[in-house]
Amino acid sequence: MTAQGPDRPESGGAREGTETRAAAREAARAAALLARQLGRLAGSAGRSAWRSGRDAARKTTPVLARAAGRLRPDGTAAPQVDPVARAEAAPTVRSDHRPSAVRRRRPWLLGLAALVGIPLVILAGYVLTAFATLPPLGGAAPEATQRALVVEAEDGRSFANRGAFQGEKLTEKTLPPRLAQAIVAIEDRRFFSHWGIDLRGMMRALWRNATGGGVREGGSTITQQYARLTSLSQEKTLRRKIQEAFLALRLESTLSKPEILVGYLNTAYFGAGAYGADAAARRYFGHDAQGLTLAEAAMLAGLVRAPSQLAPTRNFGGAKERADLVLQAMVETGAISQAEADKARAQKLTLHTPPETPPGTNYFLDAVAGDVKRLTQETGDVTVRSTLNLDLQSLAEGVLARRLDAEGTKKKVGQGALIAMAPDGAILAMVGGRDYEDSQFNRAVQAKRQAGSLFKLFVYLAAYGSKGFFPDSVLVDRPTQIGEWEPQNSNNRFRGALPLRSAFALSVNTIAAQLGEEVGVPAIIAEARRLGVQSDLPAVPSLALGSADVSLLEMTRAYAGVLGPGVPVEPFLVRGIRGNTAQPLYQRPAQKPGAAMDAQVQSMMLDSLQAVVESGTGKAARVSGLAVGGKTGTSQDYRDAWFVGLTPDMIVGVWVGNDDNAPMNKVTGGDIPARVFHDFVERAQKVLKGRKRPAPSAARAEPIPAAAVAPPPPAPAAGELRGVPEIVDTGTLTIRGRTVRLLGVVGEGGALARQLARYLRRREIICSGDPASSRCRLDGDDLASLIVTAGGARASDDAPSDLIEAEDQARAERAGLWQRER
Repeated sequence: MTAQGPDRPESGGAREGTETRAAAREAARAAALLARQLGRLAGSAGRSAWRSGRDAARKTTPVLARAAGRLRPDGTAAPQVDPVARAEAAPTVRSDHRPSAVRRRRPWLLGLAALVGIPLVILAGYVLTAFATLPPLGGAAPEATQRALVVEAEDGRSFANRGAFQGEKLTEKTLPPRLAQAIVAIEDRRFFSHWGIDLRGMMRALWRNATGGGVREGGSTITQQYARLTSLSQEKTLRRKIQEAFLALRLESTLSKPEILVGYLNTAYFGAGAYGADAAARRYFGHDAQGLTLAEAAMLAGLVRAPSQLAPTRNFGGAKERADLVLQAMVETGAISQAEADKARAQKLTLHTPPETPPGTNYFLDAVAGDVKRLTQETGDVTVRSTLNLDLQSLAEGVLARRLDAEGTKKKVGQGALIAMAPDGAILAMVGGRDYEDSQFNRAVQAKRQAGSLFKLFVYLAAYGSKGFFPDSVLVDRPTQIGEWEPQNSNNRFRGALPLRSAFALSVNTIAAQLGEEVGVPAIIAEARRLGVQSDLPAVPSLALGSADVSLLEMTRAYAGVLGPGVPVEPFLVRGIRGNTAQPLYQRPAQKPGAAMDAQVQSMMLDSLQAVVESGTGKAARVSGLAVGGKTGTSQDYRDAWFVGLTPDMIVGVWVGNDDNAPMNKVTGGDIPARVFHDFVERAQKVLKGRKRPAPSAARAEPIPAAAVAPPPPAPAAGELRGVPEIVDTGTLTIRGRTVRLLGVVGEGGALARQLARYLRRREIICSGDPASSRCRLDGDDLASLIVTAGGARASDDAPSDLIEAEDQARAERAGLWQRER
C-alpha cells in the first residue's frame, strides 16, 4: 500500500477498504476468543460430569466398589491414582474389553433404575394404602332425605316440587327390560361379560378422550359406578378410582349381574331431585317405571351421565338429543331394531310437571311444607293439592313488584306482602316479600308489626255489639286523655261531632280511643281473639289504636270473619294429600262454620268498611262496578302501612314497610297498600269470572302466544303497513323505511333487541294505527304481547291492560329482562 503524507488525505475508497479489513480482523479475533471460551466450558462440564459419576460410584456397596477397583478384597481402600496418570501407565487392551466404559456407564444405569423404580414403589404404596383404607360396601349409601312434595294448584296443575324423590325400589322381577337394555347399551355394553373392570373399555375411553381434545367418555363400568354411589365419595382422585376398582371386584364376587344392575338403577341420580329409576319415571312422566315406553326409557338412561345438565325439566332439547343417542346404541347392540328406534324417536314426550318452580310461589310452598308435615307422617313421596290459584298468584307478584319498583325508592319503601283469601279461608295467593331469592323470610306470615288503625275493627265491633252503638251514633272529635295517654289525630286537628261511620272512615283516633275506653280493653281483646288473632295483645288503652304487633295473615283472617258466615275463619293451604297409592293420605273435611256473627252487627260493620273506601282514607282502593269495603292502617312514624279490603269473592291484605323498621316517606295505608289492592282486585275479576291467564310457561325463552293472554286485536283498518321489520329496540321497528313504535311498550336495546331480531328474521308483520303507537301482528298474534310476555320489554304506565298483565306474567317467571343476575 502506498504511504500518504500527513497533509494529503486518504481517498474515500481507500479509507473505506482499510476500515473494512480492520473490522474483519476484529471479528476473527472475537470468533477465536469465543471458540476458546466454549471449549473451556465444554471441558469443565465434562470433568464435572466425570467427577459426579465417580462420587456416585464411591457411594455404592463395597462389592460394586471392588468391581470398580476402589477397594481391596479385605475391604481397605486402595491407593488413589490420578486418572490421567493411570491412563498413561495402563497397558493397551483389546478393543472388546472396556472396563473404563463400563465404569462410566453404571452410574447412569443406576440413575435410570432409580427413575423407574422409585415411582413404582410409591405407586405400590399408594395402592396398598387405598386397599388398607377401603370402606365397607354400602358404607356411603345415601340417607333418606326430605320426602318429595309435588304441589298442585287448585285446578290440578302441578307447578312445584320440593325434596328428593325416592319412588319404589325396583327388583329383578319389576325391572323394565327396555330400561335395562338402554342403560347397558349407553353406559356399559360389556356389562354381562366383564368381571367388574373393563380394561378394553378403559383403553377405548382414554383413546377417545386423547383424540377428542378433552374428557368425552368415562371408563367406569356400571359395577364401578354402583360401588362409587353406595360406598365412596364423589371426589375425583386416584385413590378413589383405585378403591372403586377394588370394590367393583368385590361386588362382582358377592352379587349377580342382575342384582348389580337393579341396585344401580335404584341408586343413580336422574336429575330434578329424582333418585332411582322409579322416582325419575314418576317425576318426569307421571307413572311408575314399569309403565315406561321405549322413548321414555331411553331418555332416562341418557340422564345418568349428566343429570343436572340434561334434566328434561330444565333442558328438554338436550335430554331428547341424548335419548336419540341411547336409541342408536340400542340398535348397535341388537337390543332393538332400527324401525323401533325410529318409531321411538318420533314419539312425542310430555312432561308431568313444568320445568321450574315459579320463583314467587316459594313463600307459599314453605308454608305448605309445614302444613304437610303436620297433617301426615307419610315418609314416601307425596302429591299435595293446594288452594293456590296460579293466575292470581302471578298477578299478585306482578302488581306488588310493579308498584314498589315505581314508587319504592322515592317513598323509601323496601318490602311488601300480600295475601288473597277466599271467604272460606282458602289462601288463593301469597306474596311474602319482594324477592324470595334475596330473603326467605315470609312477611305475610312470620312478620309481626304494629297494625295502627287497622286494629280499630275490633274496637268498633265491640261497640256495635255490646254497648248499643250504631254507625249513626255521634261522638265528638276533641282532645282526649286517658290516664297519662293523650291520643292525637294524624293531622293534629279536631273535627268536632261525627257519626261513628264517618269517624271510622276517616280513621279519627280520638273517637276510637273514647270508644275503647267505653267498651274496655278486655272487650277489645276478646273480639280480636274471637276473629282469630293469636298474637300477644297488651292490655293498655293504646291497644285501641293498634299498638300490638300482629301478622298480615292474622289481620286478613280477622277481616274475613266479617264477610264470612261464621267466626273464626280458619285459613288453610292444603285440600288433600296423596301418596303412591289410590287411598288419599289426607282429605280436608267439610268445615262447619264457626259461631255466626250477629247479623245486625255484621251489617253495621260492613257498612262502616264500605264508607272507608267510598269517602274515607281508602278511596284509592275503589274498583269501578264492584262493592268494596276495607280499612287502612298506619303505624307511628310511618313505619308500617296496611290495607285490608273485602269484595264478595275474596279478602285481600296488603302490607308495606322496611325490614329494619325504618320510617317510610309519609306512606299511609291509603297510599301504596290501597293502590296495590285496587290494581290486584281490578284485574283479578277477569280471572275469577273464568278468563284464565296463561300458566307459567314451560320454556321461558320462548314467547307465549298472545292469544293465551288476550283476545287478538280487531282486524286492521285500511292503511295497514306490511313488511319484514328491522329492529331499533324491542319497542321500535323500521318497516320499509318507516319507523313504527309499538303501543304501550317501553323498548329495550342490547341483547334483547338482538334476540328479537333473530326471532323476526325474514318474517312479515302487519301493523295498523298511528306509527307512533301501532299494534302489530305476527301470524295472527299481537307482537307487543309476545314481546312483553317473554320479558323483552316493559309495559308503559298507560299500556292496555293485556300488556300490563303480560308484564306481570314475565315478572313472576323471571323471564327476559326480569331474570336475576347470577
